[in-house]
Amino acid sequence: MEILRKAKLGLASAAFAAGAAFSKKHEVNSMQAEKTKGRIYEFEMTTIDGKPAKLSKYKGHPLLVVNTASLCGFTPQYTDLEALYQKYKDKGLRIAAFPANEFGAQEPGTDADIKSFCLTKFALTFDLYSKISVKGPAIHPLYKYLTTEAGFNGDIPWNFSKFLVDKDGLVVARFGPDANPVGKEITGKIEALLSA
Repeated sequence: MEILRKAKLGLASAAFAAGAAFSKKHEVNSMQAEKTKGRIYEFEMTTIDGKPAKLSKYKGHPLLVVNTASLCGFTPQYTDLEALYQKYKDKGLRIAAFPANEFGAQEPGTDADIKSFCLTKFALTFDLYSKISVKGPAIHPLYKYLTTEAGFNGDIPWNFSKFLVDKDGLVVARFGPDANPVGKEITGKIEALLSA
């Protein structure tokens, strides 16, 4: 098990470099983003408990969308995501986490396994959804939209990539896997949205 964990951390290190490069090179297409404003609210997802949930429930709230994995070198970001949520939830911030298994097979478990891991190890209270595909031929329509139509186009480079959506459903920022959820790069943008 320890060998597997070290191998996965090695993959995460390579992804860290890719994520950092992605963050620096990425440009917003403002016109495209504005045209698709509010489209995120059209999607209906499945919660980690198997219940349907319309993303329209996030209208009026800034939303951080994150693809996650339980066996990734970035998995400790769950702690920071929960801290971010606790700090800003009463002001309106919402977080939606979408487990995915595309990168190094780092989310191999069932939804029940994922939920148990997240609650036991991290005591998560923000919204956790059923495992989906965020890249490749089986990409979920939500992530197809986020990566090709929302104005911050480009494949998801690794686990814990993040999209920030404003209160009106406009995707306003995208962060690489290495972006610290409680770092100023993200919290500064969230605070600006909460005060708007």
